[in-house]
Amino acid sequence: MIKLSTKGRYGARLMLNLALHYTDGNDAVILKNVSDDEEVSIRYLEQIIIPLKINKLVKSIRGAGGGYILARPPSEIKLSEILHALEGSCCLVDCVEDEDYCHRIPICATFEVWKEATDLLKNYFGNITLLDVIEIQQKKNAKATKAKRKTKAK
Repeated sequence: MIKLSTKGRYGARLMLNLALHYTDGNDAVILKNVSDDEEVSIRYLEQIIIPLKINKLVKSIRGAGGGYILARPPSEIKLSEILHALEGSCCLVDCVEDEDYCHRIPICATFEVWKEATDLLKNYFGNITLLDVIEIQQKKNAKATKAKRKTKAK
């Protein structure tokens, strides 16, 4: 089974955390706060932030009030960019992106299946922005709050 690594999953959560603060006035966030919020070790977040900076998805702010901010608005950052920065190419099998990888591509029926599945995955992640993920988070928060109220009312 194909799986995202913790680097990709935690990196998406890190970026969502920064995106939530971006909508609150673009305040810089220190990794210690993200670590506490997301329950991810600060050392791991320090490793994850590097490729996000290299790929110009986040910026670091030095000095008092420093930390990290998104390099662009959440509506302009695609989930595919985050995953590409952290996981590399998004393809199910090597031959999909490197046609020299296998001499059987011209006669291989499964190549077509892997290629189409890879395209679907890329398109899916390429159509989701951090703003979309914020909206999903807000819906989940509202649902959780409503459930807590129901429990307290009983």
